Amino acid sequence: MDKNFVFAAFHLLRVNRPFRSVFYARSLSILSLGMLTVAIPVQIQWMTGSVMLVGLSVTLAGCGMFSGLLLGGVLADRYDRRTMILFGRSVCGLGFSGLALNALAPSPSLLVMYFLSVWDGFFGAMSITALLAATPALVGRENIAIAGIVNMMMFRIGTIIAPTLGGVVISLGGVALNYTLAAAGTFLTLIPLFALPRMPGGERSSQHAGKELWQSIQFVMSQRIIWTMLLMGGMVSAIAAVRVLFPALATQWRIDLRQLGMLYSALPCGAVIGILTSQRWVNDRWKTERVMFITAYSAFAPIVVMGVFSHFAIALVCLMIYGYFSAINNVLQFIVVQNYTPNNLLGRVNGIWMAQNIGSDMAGAFFISMISAFMMPAMIAIVYGGTAIITAGIVMFIIKRQCAASAEIKP
Repeated sequence: MDKNFVFAAFHLLRVNRPFRSVFYARSLSILSLGMLTVAIPVQIQWMTGSVMLVGLSVTLAGCGMFSGLLLGGVLADRYDRRTMILFGRSVCGLGFSGLALNALAPSPSLLVMYFLSVWDGFFGAMSITALLAATPALVGRENIAIAGIVNMMMFRIGTIIAPTLGGVVISLGGVALNYTLAAAGTFLTLIPLFALPRMPGGERSSQHAGKELWQSIQFVMSQRIIWTMLLMGGMVSAIAAVRVLFPALATQWRIDLRQLGMLYSALPCGAVIGILTSQRWVNDRWKTERVMFITAYSAFAPIVVMGVFSHFAIALVCLMIYGYFSAINNVLQFIVVQNYTPNNLLGRVNGIWMAQNIGSDMAGAFFISMISAFMMPAMIAIVYGGTAIITAGIVMFIIKRQCAASAEIKP
């Protein structure tokens, strides 16, 4: 990454106290959430031994996040964003505490785990959307790109550390200790967030929230560069649902919890490298659509290779490669959304962008959970990655046909 950009990023953290408070809070939050990404699937796998039920937990959490992002995008344009952020984080902490109490029960309830997965997903997503909408007010529009990349880097680094830490905590004290630490970390995020100034949203509209959301969807569909990027980005996000297979693969490969945590950490590790080198891919010399399809195909292929060889070490490398190219694709999505969206729609379009990523991940988890009933985990990876490659090819063909037709219509 360019040295001037690195200097600008650290300078922004040093001189901007509100952004620094958000940075600290998000760091603690990511560590807490990352530990849960290991604990919930592992506990369900121990309780049921079913990949399908593990996948259902991911799907339900995705449903909660999807709804929270869309509703949060509308509410963030109407109400004080600081209040929304604090409320969302507080309610999430209560949900994590509930998971800890459930884990300590003599017979933990699977239904309670599913309910709290939806709960935490919904309210966590609302606070995230409010935080995104507040970013321009915190850092100034001239620093939005820098702030976005700093947050993305911090997110990826946190997701490297947190799953491995979660695996270690589970091996030492069980899932109840993991949930307890996650809850404590979430409540600690409130300390720096209380220092944020009030950030009122835009003018309160008398329109129904659904109508406002529909207007933003119409805008997205009218911009080919945006909907194409969201479609391909959604497919890249869907591949990340392969993590549903990790507990079953760990059993098949006979690896311990620390190694299982490494599987979860491999993807964000590759993503950090991708973000650091993303400027080599995302620049004026490269056509946006070309980078989009190159990075998408390069993210799909390693998942197929992982299934073909079905070995722990090879899987780590493949997941890092996927993380590398998916991160570059994600940076490209961020740039397109911010550059092609007017200010009055930025909050809602950001909500749609994040919601489609969550929705794609949710659909992927559901697909994997369904086919797990009659396929081995390694074969699922092959079919899943291969399906993505074929689908991306069809999408690319359709887009090229549309571009050619548009060129012929022009005088």
